[in-house]
Amino acid sequence: MKTIRNHKDLKVYTSSMLLAKEIYKLTVDFPTEEKYGLISQLRRAAVSVPSNIAEGSARKNTKELIQFLYHSLGSAVEIETQLELSLSLELITNNESYDSVYSLNREVIYMLTGLIKSLKNK
Repeated sequence: MKTIRNHKDLKVYTSSMLLAKEIYKLTVDFPTEEKYGLISQLRRAAVSVPSNIAEGSARKNTKELIQFLYHSLGSAVEIETQLELSLSLELITNNESYDSVYSLNREVIYMLTGLIKSLKNK
């Protein structure tokens, strides 16, 4: 098993950074009236996922790391909801982009859930 030196060693961190980048790209074409609505909500939630992974990894014990991973998980589930709403409101016009971002977000959720479960079982 590979030794984890910091958050950058975690695949979930790398994937969540990519997710944040893709969310920013996806929301560029949203209507300007959503600047303080779904654009802001999606982007803040997307930034929150890797940020909480990084912050939790810097904490002194596993219990604190798990707490921050739960924050990341909550933000990822929030992204899922906001993506679904954006699609239903027809703010997303490219279904391929939606499918790609949605799938990446599901992957991040899966990895976070697995990491939390693994850490709790130690």
